Order: sequence, then structure tokens, then C-alpha cells
Amino acid sequence: MTNPKKNLDVTIAKAKGRPMLTWVGKKPLARVTAYPAQAIEQFSAQPQVNVGLRDETTNPTYVDWPEDMPQGGLLYHGDNKDVLAHMLANGFRGKVKLIYIDPPFDSGADYVRKVQLRGAKGTIKIEGEEYTLGEQVQYSDIWANDNYLQFMYERLLMLRELLDENGSILLHCNSKKGFLLRCLLDEVFGSNGYRNEITWHYVKYQMGRISQFVDNTDRLIWYSKGEDWTYNLQAEKLDTPKHLLAKGWDKDKGVIVNLRNSEGKTYKVQINEEKVDDFWSNLPCDEFPVIDESGNRIVIDKVHVDDAWLMPFIAAPSHERTGYPTQKPIIVLERIIQALSKPGDLVLDCFVGSGTAVLAAQKLGRRWIGCDINKGSIQTTAKRMQNLMQEQATASNNTRQGELLPSPPTPLPQAGEGSSKPCQLSFSTWRVNDYDLQIQHNEAVELACQHLGVTRTRTDTYFDGTQGGRLVKIIPFNHPLTPLDLEALRNELKSRPNEERDIMLVSLGIEQSARKWVEDYNRNRPINKLHLIELRTDRKYGGIIKHEPISADIAISRENDKLVVEIRDVVSPTIIQRLHLQEGVFRAQIADWRAVVDCVLIDTQYNGEVFNVALSDVPERKQDLVDGRYELAAPPAGSTVAVKIIDMLGEETLWTYQVD
Repeated sequence: MTNPKKNLDVTIAKAKGRPMLTWVGKKPLARVTAYPAQAIEQFSAQPQVNVGLRDETTNPTYVDWPEDMPQGGLLYHGDNKDVLAHMLANGFRGKVKLIYIDPPFDSGADYVRKVQLRGAKGTIKIEGEEYTLGEQVQYSDIWANDNYLQFMYERLLMLRELLDENGSILLHCNSKKGFLLRCLLDEVFGSNGYRNEITWHYVKYQMGRISQFVDNTDRLIWYSKGEDWTYNLQAEKLDTPKHLLAKGWDKDKGVIVNLRNSEGKTYKVQINEEKVDDFWSNLPCDEFPVIDESGNRIVIDKVHVDDAWLMPFIAAPSHERTGYPTQKPIIVLERIIQALSKPGDLVLDCFVGSGTAVLAAQKLGRRWIGCDINKGSIQTTAKRMQNLMQEQATASNNTRQGELLPSPPTPLPQAGEGSSKPCQLSFSTWRVNDYDLQIQHNEAVELACQHLGVTRTRTDTYFDGTQGGRLVKIIPFNHPLTPLDLEALRNELKSRPNEERDIMLVSLGIEQSARKWVEDYNRNRPINKLHLIELRTDRKYGGIIKHEPISADIAISRENDKLVVEIRDVVSPTIIQRLHLQEGVFRAQIADWRAVVDCVLIDTQYNGEVFNVALSDVPERKQDLVDGRYELAAPPAGSTVAVKIIDMLGEETLWTYQVD
């Protein structure tokens, strides 16, 4: 399970398709730096199986897997540009059979999730009011038009390199940017690669004044890389609206409808115009008998799926809902994966969101890789995958991972049908380019801007906003201000020769060498002077960021051959602070500590680097609480037990204890 210890340059081929869009700042992506990945967490639904180890029972599905990568699902935290470069440098070039991406839609909005305490509705009250933690920014979808196109262009070029010669990519978008993204796909994959543009129609409640036709559709644009792509026929029940019959209509002859029965056999039926309504409501009936070759009447219950999908959005309330913004229904992803891949194929989603695509891949016997820049996304996906793999392990009577073989697909499956035998019952979580999983950067930036009086600039790719007459740059809070950050600023200003405003740099921590750099830079400089604000110590603005980690009271004991872990109390200062900031709330009192805990993970033999999940307590519903008391097989004396607690805001704490 090794990874390169140094950065590598990865080459990217030019786009050769037509037509070619032009925008301000368009740059080809000829070379990109690949960073090492750090293993963060491992989970196996079979505790007796070490994640990723090759042995005599190695899963045959993984024969083409890069030797240095662990077998099983891979979940990456980081900018997907960095993650894709890492994959290219580590043996995945040309290995992915299906890429599904649901990227930002350039919607002009910040996407948030509503965060609540756990517990049955009405049981957790503060000053007599039901409590919500409010909204938490997950990601921003606000771009200058050209920046959005460059962002997508670079990632599509890299995704093409990862795609198998006979693989497919399906891009999920809406009507706002669909036509531009279609042009980008033509340029990157060539117009000959175009297969379909599917319209997914759903119904969602509309709020407020309606002044135009309601947009209740998404676009699913499908391109193949080569000429031998995978397509498995899909079917849907005959209760689909009758407008499907309109295709191929002939005024005199009506229409020939291809129907297929539950065994997968095809029959052609001719329907005249005046009989369409009766046909659809009464099939099969005496007027429209469907007879096989032997003269026996048969029941037709399915038709081929075309490029117009009428599929519901996630109902509310629904067991499927995670609270993650822009979550898609799993039945949509199941249809895509069933149609465009085969059991055992590798599926990639580099905008994984709440993890629906990789969950569908896991359910349908495919291998999968997912990544996202957002910490909440990684946590949500990991929790959902743990629950699914545990269910699958139980259903398969704990078959060893190496013995897993995907079942052949069922004939003409509908969404939700098909193979449920998984390719893997384990996955590992990684971070690329040293992304810090301890902080919600988007949310911290919003708080800092509010505190400093910064006006956000949504269309600038580098600067975060303005304060008075100064530009503001917020250094990522996962590291202090360094000379590298300052050199990047200098290069940015060189590309803006007419920019004369001063710059305010906001950071958590400043390296001493960076202070010296700024002093030298500002000496006798009439324009673009730099002003530093360190949010923990600045006399005027300091004190806003005082992060106190979660604290916990945990007792661990050995009872015969059992290890007993008991959590007695958990305090989340961040949640308490949120409560205090709520208007009208004077004092926050939480009677049951389990209300603030999202999940509990335990590693009974922690090595200090990678967290191997031996037990995961992830309540399925928001109204359910974690147990708090756990019994596990006792590890050898001297082992280190680690308990990871994640609160409802996604903050983590790791508590360790050495077993006697």
C-alpha cells in the first residue's frame, strides 16, 4: 500500500475535437503535478480481512488493478484536479470504464446543508425551542463565466486520460450550462464520441412567484471514448406516460412499438392512431392481443428506455435523504451504471457529493473511486458506504472479499434491479496534497469575511473580496502564511499590471520567513502594499478563530476476552458556540451528549497513522442516537485503542488509550 513520496509531473494530451470554444484565459493543460496521497481511514465489513492485502484469494476482478494501490473502494479528499493527477501517476490511466460527474452547475448560489442535533423530534429543546444548528456551507457555485469553463475544461482533459479506450463519460448538468458543456465535450472527446443527451424530468414543489416555465429537468450528456462502448438495454414498466408512443409515428400506419416481456423476449406491436389511448390503458386486451410464435397469449410489462426519463426526485421525507445539497436519487444513478457498465467495471465520480454514484456502483457489483474537495461530502459518503457494506456482508454470510465475484446482469433490468453481489466489502479514505480534514474551510472563510467586513467577490478566481479600497486574499486555513503563498500572490499581480490597490492577507498563523518577505516587499513600494491579519493574534481583528476541539470522557476496560469502550460524555465547543450565536438564545444546555454526536468509530489496534475501522456506530436516521457503549474482541496487551468521534458539524476528535 505504497505511494510516491515526491511530487511527479503527469502529461496530458491536447484536445483535438471540434468545434472549439474560446474564452478569456483559456489554457491547455499539458502538464500537471501529482502529489502523494496520505491514508486516513480504512473500513472493512469483514474485520478478519485486512484492507487491500493481496493473498491467494485475491479478487479476480482486480487483476488489472495497480499493484501499489489497495484493493477495494477508494475515497479521496482533496481538489479533484490533484486527485485525478494522483490517479494518473499511480497506474489508473486508461483503467476507468465509466465516469459519472455531477459538477457545479454555475447556479450562482452557495449550497448549504441544514444541521440538526440527533434525537427524536421535540426531545432536544433549548429554552423551550426545538433546536437546529442552522445551515453549513458545503460548497460555493458562483463563478465568472470564463473561470467555470476553464475549471471544467481542465478536468475533462484529465478524465479523458483516465478513461478506458471503450469507456464512457456521463456529465450531469442543467439547462443553464448544458450547451456550453456539450461543446467542451465535443472538443475533448470529439463529436464522434457523442452518444445521447438524456432529459431527466422530475417534479419539485415551486415556491414564490412563477414568471416563466418551470425548469424541472436536468441533462445527462453521454460521450464514449472509442467505438466499442458498453450499452445494456434498459426497460421500464408500461405505466410510463403514453407520449413515449409518439416517436416514429406514421399518419397512415400508426407506430410499431417494440415491447419486451419479463423474460427479455422482444415483440413488435402495431398501434393505430385512434387506438392509442385504449391500447395504453388496456394492454394486453382482446383488441391488442400479443401472441408468441406458438400462438400463446403473453403478458407484456416492459418497454425500452429512451432518452426522456420521467423519474421522481427524492421524496420528502425520505429514508434516502442525507441533508446534503444537490443529492440525486439513487434510482437515476442505478439506471446509468446498469446501462453503461458491466459488473466488475471501475466507476469514477470525482464530484462525489453525498456518494450516491459510488453507492449505486457498490450495490450493482462494480468497483468504484470517489473524491470531493468538501469534508462533509467525504464523511457523508463514508457513513453511507459503511452501512451498505455491512448489510452486504451480512447478506453474503461474510464471504471473504477475495471470493467475491460479480453476478451477470439480469436481462433488461429496471433501475433498482440487477446484481447485488459486490466486488469489495472494504474501502479506504485518503487525502491528497495534505488537505486538512479538521476544518470546514468554506465555513471558516464566511465567518472571517463577516467579522472583517469583507465584501465577497464571487467572480474573481484569486481574491476573496474587498475591504474598503483593498483587495482581500484569505490564505487556506490548513496552513500558516508561507513565502510560497506570497510568491503566488506576486505572480498573480504580475498578470494584473493595471491593479494598484493594496492587498490585505488574512491567515491563521504566519511563518517568520513570510514576515521578512513582506517587510522586504513593502519597503519603498508605492502600490500593492501588503497588510497582514493573523486571526488569532491581531489586536483589532484577532480572537474570531479560537478553535477548541471536541472533548470526551471515555472509559476503556477489559472484561475477560472482551474490550469494553464506554463514552460517558462529549462536549463540542463549536456546537455550543453556534448555540450562543443564535439570536435569542442565552444559554445552551444539552441534556444528552449523544445529541451532538453524528457517529463513533473505533480502531482496536491503531498504528498512529491509518485509522482501521473495527467498529462503526453510524445511526441510520437523524432521530436515532449512538449507543455509547461497545464490546469488541480484546486486542493483544500493549495495543493502542483509538476512538474517533465526529459531531453534527463534521468536526472530529481522536482519543487513544493503550491496553494493558
